[in-house]
Amino acid sequence: MQKHRKMGIDYGDRRIGVALSDLLCIISSPYEMFINKGEEESIRHLDKIIKENDVDEVVMGLPLNMDGTEGERAILHKAFGEKLANFSNVKVHYVDERLTSAEAEEILISSGVRREKRKELIDKLSAQIILQTFIDSI
Repeated sequence: MQKHRKMGIDYGDRRIGVALSDLLCIISSPYEMFINKGEEESIRHLDKIIKENDVDEVVMGLPLNMDGTEGERAILHKAFGEKLANFSNVKVHYVDERLTSAEAEEILISSGVRREKRKELIDKLSAQIILQTFIDSI
């Protein structure tokens, strides 16, 4: 039986963090952070990662309002996820990402990572938390 990986995405206007699962879909690991140079280019870049790593499902963070409702950002994330799903032929799921960046920053601070380096790592660590949240729920 063919095993597939899952991909986590922390989607942002400036940067996009990516995480991948292991083949058994037990552990997520940070993969990369890249600069968002526009929707089309970002979708092509993510599609390349999907194909190279045999990803069958993608999990995107969904930035809900603190009261749990969907605002403008959530609608943008869902639109991007839908385009990625259609382009890459993968199933896209969404997980509440309200506190992932704060959690990622806390982990980096407690690990002694300097402020300049944290900015570079926070997006892929957020993607890892998003993906791990999904993996733990399946």
